Amino acid sequence: MIIVDDRKLKVLAAVVDEYIRTGEPVGSKAVSKLEHIKVSAATVRNDMALLEQLGYLEQPHTSAGRIPTYQGYRLYIDELMTLPELPEEERLRLDELLGDENTPEDLLIQNAAAALTELTQCAAVVTNSAPRFSVISKVEVIPTGKRLYVILLITSNGSIKNKACRLEFDLSHEQLDFFTHYIDENLSGISVDELSEEMLDKMITAVSAYMVSLSPLVKGICELSEDLKHQQLTVSGSEKLLSCDELDKMEVVRFIQHKNELTDLLEDSFSGIQVKFGAGGSFAIGNSSMIVSKYRKKGKDAGSLGIIGPMRVDYKKIIPYIEYLTHKITALMSEDDDTIIESDELEFPDS
Repeated sequence: MIIVDDRKLKVLAAVVDEYIRTGEPVGSKAVSKLEHIKVSAATVRNDMALLEQLGYLEQPHTSAGRIPTYQGYRLYIDELMTLPELPEEERLRLDELLGDENTPEDLLIQNAAAALTELTQCAAVVTNSAPRFSVISKVEVIPTGKRLYVILLITSNGSIKNKACRLEFDLSHEQLDFFTHYIDENLSGISVDELSEEMLDKMITAVSAYMVSLSPLVKGICELSEDLKHQQLTVSGSEKLLSCDELDKMEVVRFIQHKNELTDLLEDSFSGIQVKFGAGGSFAIGNSSMIVSKYRKKGKDAGSLGIIGPMRVDYKKIIPYIEYLTHKITALMSEDDDTIIESDELEFPDS
C-alpha cells in the first residue's frame, strides 16, 4: 500500500499551483526549486511517479512533466488548499460593483454575476429562487382579443409572470370584476412558497360554482405560481467558455443549449462552497469546473452563484470572491441578519 505522506502531498499541491499558474506540464526540477519543498529533483520525480500511479497526476507526453487529474484537483481542493483572506480593497471594490440595501434583489444578483465574469474571466452561473419567498402583490386579468385574456401575476420582489388563456366566450365587466375581486381577496399577500395544490383546487371549485368557464383562468394562475417556485437559471459570459482553448467548443455549445439541466445539480442541498468537475458526467463540458455557493434570504436558500471555467482555474483567487459575494447578498437580502464571513467555515462536498 502506498502511503501519501506530507511530502508527497506538498509535491501534489506544488504541481497543481504551478500548473494553474503556467498552464504547462510541471517537471520535477521546477518543483524541487520551490522554497518549501527542500528535496532533490530525483526525490520529487519519485514522488510524482507515485502520485501518478495513485491517479492524482498524469503525464500528457512521455518527455513532459505532470499535470493534475480531476482526482488530484479534488484532493487539492478538499485537503491541501489554503485560501487567502480577501483584501479590504477588494471587498470595497465588490461592494461598489454589487450595490447596497436599496438595490433591487434581481439587480443585486445580476451585478454579482457581472462582477464575477469581469474578475475571473469565466462564465457566471446563477440560479435565483428568490421569487418563491416573495408574496403575491397583484393579479390582473386583461382582455386582449376575442375570448382571449392575459393573466399578470406580480410579486413583492418585482417578478412578473404572464399567461394567455382562451375562454369559451367573452366575459362581461361584472364577471371580470367578480373574478378579479375574488382572486385579489384570496391570493393578495400570500407567499408564493405557501401556494399549495389543495388551496388552488379549492379556488377552482369556488370559481366554477359561480361560473365554470372561469376555471381556465384559475388554472393559469396555478401554472404561473408553479413557475415561480422553480429556480431560474442563467449563464452569463458564455463567450468566455467559447474562447477558452482548454475546452471543447462543441461541448460548450451543447452546454449552452441545454444549460437548464444544471438546475437539478444546483438544487442539491449543500453549505459553503461546492466544486464540481465536468469530468465524470457532472455536467456537459469536459475538462471544466464549476464553483458555486448558495445565498440565502432570511434563513432560507434563495439561489446559487458561481462560475464555470476550465479545470485549471485559480481556485485560491476565485473562491474568496464567490464566498464574499454570496455572504454579502445574503446580508443585503436578509435585512437585520448578521452574516459573518469566515474562511474556515467553507465546506467542499464531493462532486
